Amino acid sequence: MNSPQLILIVEDEERLATLVADYLKAAGFAVHLCFEGLGVLDWVRAQAPDLIILDLMLPGKDGLTLCSEIRAESQVPIIMTTARVEEIDRLLGLGLGADDYVCKPYSPRELVARVKAVLRRSSGAAPGAGTTSDPVAADPLTLDPDRLRVRAAGREIELTAVEFALLATLHQAPGRIFSRERLMERIYRDHRVVSDRTIDSHVKKLRRRLQELLPQQELVHSVYGVGYRYEDR
Repeated sequence: MNSPQLILIVEDEERLATLVADYLKAAGFAVHLCFEGLGVLDWVRAQAPDLIILDLMLPGKDGLTLCSEIRAESQVPIIMTTARVEEIDRLLGLGLGADDYVCKPYSPRELVARVKAVLRRSSGAAPGAGTTSDPVAADPLTLDPDRLRVRAAGREIELTAVEFALLATLHQAPGRIFSRERLMERIYRDHRVVSDRTIDSHVKKLRRRLQELLPQQELVHSVYGVGYRYEDR
């Protein structure tokens, strides 16, 4: 029987950390808690967890520093948590290499779902104790940048240049959250000034076009207060 996957929670709010740990254990994971930043890197080196839930603000050593230090040595999946929505834009801009970002207050059930999704993307297998199946489905889309066309399920559509650039940006990093500001930088290379609503409008149109290909599947997901990400499950 396979051993349960090990999740490290680094969170100074002990009640929150314990609550999340209970939900993760109920989902079949093994859990270890750290309530401050000092000593975390040594523990990660010694125990090699399968995923880390890392708070931004910590006593001893902050989450930004820890994320950078861990990423310099390991590709272990990291989900960063923060109490402020606006911080996520800054974290995305820093390119720390975290796999997901969650804003407090969050639902422990939602966080468990995020943990499973990140593990699925990183390992190609479903998470949880003794899990041996549930493979990740193949990406349903094929992008043709020369013709601005997208194929799926034996059908093909043509997108506008902006719609294609938006999809290509999201598609190249499945699961990664892109802020509206970052998407504007990628789509409008001339640095023109556009509003958040412009990006939202393009996303709405892109979703409508993708529904023509895969009417039962949502591929571009909203992350409340932050931006968008591509996920094919």
